[in-house]
Amino acid sequence: MKKILITGCSSGFGFQAAKYLAEKGHHVYATMRNTNSSNKEAAENLKKCAAEKNLKIEVVELDVTSDESVKTAMTKIPTVDVLINNAGRGFGGPIEAFSAAECLAQLDLNIVGNIRMAKAVLPGMRAQKSGLIIQLSSIAGRLAVPGFGIYHASKWGVEGLSEAMRYELAPLGIDVAIVEPGPFATNFFPSLIIAKDEDIAKAYEHVAAFSAEFGSKTQAAFEDENAPTDPMIVVQLFEELINASAGSRPLRNVAGLDFGARSIIDVIEPLRKGVLDAFQLSDWDGVKA
Repeated sequence: MKKILITGCSSGFGFQAAKYLAEKGHHVYATMRNTNSSNKEAAENLKKCAAEKNLKIEVVELDVTSDESVKTAMTKIPTVDVLINNAGRGFGGPIEAFSAAECLAQLDLNIVGNIRMAKAVLPGMRAQKSGLIIQLSSIAGRLAVPGFGIYHASKWGVEGLSEAMRYELAPLGIDVAIVEPGPFATNFFPSLIIAKDEDIAKAYEHVAAFSAEFGSKTQAAFEDENAPTDPMIVVQLFEELINASAGSRPLRNVAGLDFGARSIIDVIEPLRKGVLDAFQLSDWDGVKA
């Protein structure tokens, strides 16, 4: 049994992972913001599930964009064995249509939020000389398409952040693994935050046309029972990484429709390891057995 902290448990991967991992016998700290307002139903559903099935799920109010919220939440959470940095949203629209404030909000949520959570759990993990941080990135952190530039910036940032963290933390007994989902049947697209400057956006009709076509193809994939778009694919990948032995966790782990992202990783991975060899850092590439 491991103590697992998951962010963004109001829906999608986080909500399902909280229930599934608790059912597997783990003690889950399911965190989300607005537990008494917009996410009250999700919070109550997790509490009800825990009570009915005698599971160890503790719902904790936590907003990853707030230093104070993270600090308050951690007074209710002991040292954990696993952090799943799942919280995040996507911003959609042509880059020019976003204000600087909107760009900063996307980066604060998807990148700085991960750093806040890592800083919150790492003192305990360092003290026990063990731990696992699972970083939820995306295939959008490996490739780019028009209309999602701000989101891409955040996920490419998560990739670099996570890779550096892996090298820094491995000698301390702490593993870092990145999960890169493709499109899944979650609330990601319905909750997409659209650029506010509609006048500028109108100049990018070609981007809007591409986004509409991409959206319709993605929706068709969600309706295809043979397509790998069930969120449980990602949840079970979380479990696989948690159960994996030290030294066996890959840095990058693609899930679902990848649009060629796996091929990109296959090409880059030997180059990445070559760079580590050149800097004599190969022993820092994940916790060793």
